[in-house]
Amino acid sequence: MKLESQKVTADKSQQEMFQFLTNVENYEQIMPSSKEKFEVLTEDSFLFQLKGMPEIRLKIVETNEPNLVVLGSTSDKFPFQLKTHITDAGNEKSEVNMDFEGKFNAMMSMMIKAPLKKFITALTENIGKL
Repeated sequence: MKLESQKVTADKSQQEMFQFLTNVENYEQIMPSSKEKFEVLTEDSFLFQLKGMPEIRLKIVETNEPNLVVLGSTSDKFPFQLKTHITDAGNEKSEVNMDFEGKFNAMMSMMIKAPLKKFITALTENIGKL
């Protein structure tokens, strides 16, 4: 299953946005308002829980400075990657969008598609407000 967010423009340069997104503590600032739990586990991993959803643990699995930050799920039951693409928008601004890619059975995909789309939309909208 693949999902893609819209592009947002943020008031941070491409390099500043990359540094922001490679610090896992900062993800708490961009979580949706339905966040019930957020905990930094290590310097490159954290867990969070949204209302009515199970806990999800994410780890930075790949970076390509200053263009890309990839978060991966640490669960075998819920394998996915969330790729954040950062492009320079000039004038100390950057454009950011996210791609979600996961391998789920058809039933699971049907159940989680709408909440996941809402989640990545909220993340990118919140990045745009930084």
